[in-house]
Amino acid sequence: MAYSKRFPRHIKGTLAPIWEEIALTDEEEKEVEEGVKHINIQLMEECIKESIVIMSHAGLKEYQSDIISIANSLFEKRASHLVFWKEKRCKEKFDEKFLKNE
Repeated sequence: MAYSKRFPRHIKGTLAPIWEEIALTDEEEKEVEEGVKHINIQLMEECIKESIVIMSHAGLKEYQSDIISIANSLFEKRASHLVFWKEKRCKEKFDEKFLKNE
């Protein structure tokens, strides 16, 4: 299922916006995912290193499961940028479709 996002389109003379749904094609979605994949790998590696530093600063023993648990929490926060990039691409498509006509 392709990624989609709704954006408000304001039309002169109307008070309420019309919500337009913009969907990425399978190809566009795959392109975004591929562009972010290597970034996600780098992020996870950074998260593992940072979790080791966090545990060290806290005076905790470095158990692998604890390191991965902390790294995973950090990664989940950071990896949400994939959704950001998909939303950004949808917004670009929305702007191309509706703002060029105004």
